[in-house]
Amino acid sequence: MVQSVLGSLILGYRPLWNRARKLAGVQLYVHNESSLLVDAGHLLRTLAELWSASSPPLLISPQTHQLLSSLLESAPRGSPWIEVRGDWLNDSTIFNQVRAAHRRGLKLVWRGEIANLPPAEVARCFDNSLLTLRAEDAIAALQRGPQQPGTPKPPPRNISPILAGQMYENVASRALMEHCLDNNALALAGWPTEDVLYSMRHTPQQPSHAVIHRLMKAIDHEQSLETFEDIMSEDPILSYRFMIYTNSAALGLRTGIDSLRRGMVMMGYESIQRWLSDQLPHSSTEPNMQPIREAMVMRARLTTLLLNPGMENELRREIYLCALLSQMDELLREPLGTILRRIPLSERIYDATVLHTGPYAPSLQMACALENDDASVIRRLCEEHEMDLEEVNRALLRVLSDLEVERPAPPR
Repeated sequence: MVQSVLGSLILGYRPLWNRARKLAGVQLYVHNESSLLVDAGHLLRTLAELWSASSPPLLISPQTHQLLSSLLESAPRGSPWIEVRGDWLNDSTIFNQVRAAHRRGLKLVWRGEIANLPPAEVARCFDNSLLTLRAEDAIAALQRGPQQPGTPKPPPRNISPILAGQMYENVASRALMEHCLDNNALALAGWPTEDVLYSMRHTPQQPSHAVIHRLMKAIDHEQSLETFEDIMSEDPILSYRFMIYTNSAALGLRTGIDSLRRGMVMMGYESIQRWLSDQLPHSSTEPNMQPIREAMVMRARLTTLLLNPGMENELRREIYLCALLSQMDELLREPLGTILRRIPLSERIYDATVLHTGPYAPSLQMACALENDDASVIRRLCEEHEMDLEEVNRALLRVLSDLEVERPAPPR
């Protein structure tokens, strides 16, 4: 039996978000041990088998010279974008491979600081850039307020260091993120979650207006219980509030409700519809929260698949809920243990999210580790919990390939 290339790689990912705060693509970190030669052609064939026409665009970010060199040599036209770090072009072999790859139609992305953009003859080899802003660039981008009377005339305010049509990374500020996207950046790699939530700290978090509206329409059209649960599970705040409500004294149910599905069955669709109608006027239309919610859903899906893809549905839903609620402390700005104790969840959920123990903890920890490019953490978790690296990578790629992206409508 031929060994899969996924057993000799360590993968990680980072979402790419567009101006509409929708998923535009995925950056896939690819590590290989320096002593191992990876068959890049095998990797690309594996990705092609898992990806479909509806899967998100992919940016492959090789983390070693050897892997980049192999990709540049073997990738055919039509392959995913391949990242090339600017300082790696000092290697004459890689530089020549980049030029040859460009000539045969490969789509390449230059990665580096905006202050160190390549000369024109090199830049022509790249279809796009993944740029990092220096501190002085960020300050220049944000200093665009109105001029005060009597002050010296500043440089033209309409000149921004942000280059339209490019991608940006390591943007930790909400204001800078908005400036980048409002100046037509193609996408942002990662999201300034901490600063977005901090800027909204004085406003209680509300569930998404769009998710509530979709769920109400699904109930109106008498769709399946699975559809209702899937839609509600796209919003951690809505899911948590629903479970708080179904376990409230006002509802008067005799037994504790420990899952979304059980709550829906016990309440009935008309009662759910009335409850959703009460939530709708206060719901959130804040676009900057959308990437945060979607990232939480990605983590929940990945945690579920990592544990055991063949488990029974009820257990799968419990694991999903465990991961979905694992960041509620960031949304509600309360200790996670206090939040989870308000509803009668399984002790396995509390153990995994608060105590970092129990049967769900390894998969949740791995799902978190895969959100970064630190291969050492993923390797350590595989060793500690006896997780098979190939299975971890396959689970990640299955989740990523199933993500939905907003594609432009075809021209009429």
